[in-house]
Amino acid sequence: MSTQLSLENLRALVTGPVLSPSDGGFAEEVSAFNRAVVHTPDVAVGVTSEADVVEAVRFAAVNGLPVRMQATGHGAESAITDGLLITTRRLDALSIDAAARIARIGAGVPWSAVLTAAEPLGLTAITGASGTVGAVGYTLGGGVGPLSRSHGFSSDYARGFTLVTADGSVVTANAEENSDLFWALRGGKGGFGVVTEMLFELVPLAEFYAGSVFFDTPHIEAVLRSWIDWSATADDQVTTSVAILRLPDFDAIPEPLRGRTVLNLRFAYPGAAAEGERLAAPLRGLAPAIIDTIGVLPTSKVGLIHNDPTEPGPGWVTGGLLSAVDQDFAGELLATVGPEQQVPLIVVEVRHLGARTAIDVPEGSAVGGREAGYTLTVVGVPNPSLFTEVLPAVAAQLTTAIAPWISPQTTINFAGDGSDAERYRRAWAPEVHERLDTIRRSWDPAGLFAYGPAAG
Repeated sequence: MSTQLSLENLRALVTGPVLSPSDGGFAEEVSAFNRAVVHTPDVAVGVTSEADVVEAVRFAAVNGLPVRMQATGHGAESAITDGLLITTRRLDALSIDAAARIARIGAGVPWSAVLTAAEPLGLTAITGASGTVGAVGYTLGGGVGPLSRSHGFSSDYARGFTLVTADGSVVTANAEENSDLFWALRGGKGGFGVVTEMLFELVPLAEFYAGSVFFDTPHIEAVLRSWIDWSATADDQVTTSVAILRLPDFDAIPEPLRGRTVLNLRFAYPGAAAEGERLAAPLRGLAPAIIDTIGVLPTSKVGLIHNDPTEPGPGWVTGGLLSAVDQDFAGELLATVGPEQQVPLIVVEVRHLGARTAIDVPEGSAVGGREAGYTLTVVGVPNPSLFTEVLPAVAAQLTTAIAPWISPQTTINFAGDGSDAERYRRAWAPEVHERLDTIRRSWDPAGLFAYGPAAG
């Protein structure tokens, strides 16, 4: 570990806070959205500028400290216990060139800020389901959201990155400059440097027809099975998912849903209300609804489709990609985690992919999983005492049950923290994995940016 004197030297060079574990404010600085993960790096640097990042990286290189980054901490799945953690949330600059439809997004900007700024201009970003997630970190891993079938992966809209590399240099990566690095950053996730800024293409869309429908317990099996059949010929412009929700009896839950196990069908169509209503009608007719919120939504309210948590708390999530689903899959899913099963899960979601997610950008990208037809996401009860053994055992049982439908390739945003060698390997096709490794070694030969199974 570096001496206190060297930390003082770093403090003299950096505008933002430079903290050791014994300093006041350290715990708050390194805290993640997932409160079950407690980081204790040797040093935390809250960067406020690109220059701060340069000094932090150079300091880490001289002192032999592995470097990791965190913006919002939504992706935190395991504790960081050594090295230097760069927190990027203060890199919150955001500007939009409306004519060019390009947003310039700092590394600490959440998607909600981008959506709010773009909407008055008649524009939106192709994002994930939650507005509190950091835009840059999410995009580096590809990104699957409520408009995936109509618009593809979020990283397909990245038009350039600025990053600080292992030698402290500031480089630009886009289709014309450092194109190999640009290819890698669109889906390759980490290990290349510290991204400080991203250029992201926006699409002309101010509102869309979207929302969700809740069906009561007796209708879960019928709606799930009907949705599976419906999805086989679904319109390419429609993105849907179904989620079995076990909802607690809390005041924060709408009264009709409290304490119930329900099926939540999520729907998004980026077009006119009349056509959206026509497309949604077969789904609405599957069973009587407890609540139906599908309607015209401003694009800044995309988070209302899935209603992901907006406040930090303990969390346990796992997931992956499915090649396809059918009625036999439905039977195994229901038998393992359906409403009749006593399992400590609050969400089991199957999301429809295909259409635009299957089409790579013209110049190519590192995104894995384009061949998959569906995603599977499992969220455990937010009780940390279950995170180590109980929930992994439930997930393993489910994985065994649905093994025939699991895609041979996933995507890195579904592969955890990258420390599991098998899940990490399956995040890309073998040739993409090999090319990413070559590019990482080229830009970071000493492995300063801790990433992947070797980083632990």
